[in-house]
Amino acid sequence: MKRLFIISLISFLFIGCEAPNQANPGEPAGPHTSAEWRIWAYSTAAPAFIASNATVLDANMEPLRVGTNGWTCLAASPRGMSDPENGWKNPHEAMPVCADGESMKWMQGFMSQTEPKLDRDGFAWMLHGDTGEDNTTPMVMSKSDAKDPSQWIESGPHLMLMPKNPKTLEGYSSDFNTGSPYVMFGGTPYAHLMIPVDNYYKYQAPK
Repeated sequence: MKRLFIISLISFLFIGCEAPNQANPGEPAGPHTSAEWRIWAYSTAAPAFIASNATVLDANMEPLRVGTNGWTCLAASPRGMSDPENGWKNPHEAMPVCADGESMKWMQGFMSQTEPKLDRDGFAWMLHGDTGEDNTTPMVMSKSDAKDPSQWIESGPHLMLMPKNPKTLEGYSSDFNTGSPYVMFGGTPYAHLMIPVDNYYKYQAPK
């Protein structure tokens, strides 16, 4: 009986130690402020075949890891950390994005509120989703500030196409409830195509 109790206790402790990473396989142990955790959290915004060789940047746009494939991964949340002392709560809060060179130009234009100038269409992955956007209007930080609350979408995993010419997206719907690709920020210089992938409605069910 004593031996069975010890075996059970060891099993419990082993499982308990592993539990924090079960929701996010491969997540490093330790603080979320560490370079190791941030590299993991940001780079896993893209499929592994892109993530493994991508450059990863910190909040100051300094490299945490230098890559070789022309893709760049970084935290894209405009809201910042809810607990700066301990880092991002999880990858979803960080809203990490992995973008190719053209999409990085788009992001620079978006953050500076200038019109993006692209040489061709760009692509960007956000497999950890985002913490919410007004689908019609850029830079709205909360659902309560949305012009129409029904247009607020907290996205799960998706791929984005950033067009060289936003007018090429005019034939797409802006309805994000169908599961089909749809336009976000239509009619603005920041119009882009959202392409849902598996688990897209993890945070907000379609209506």
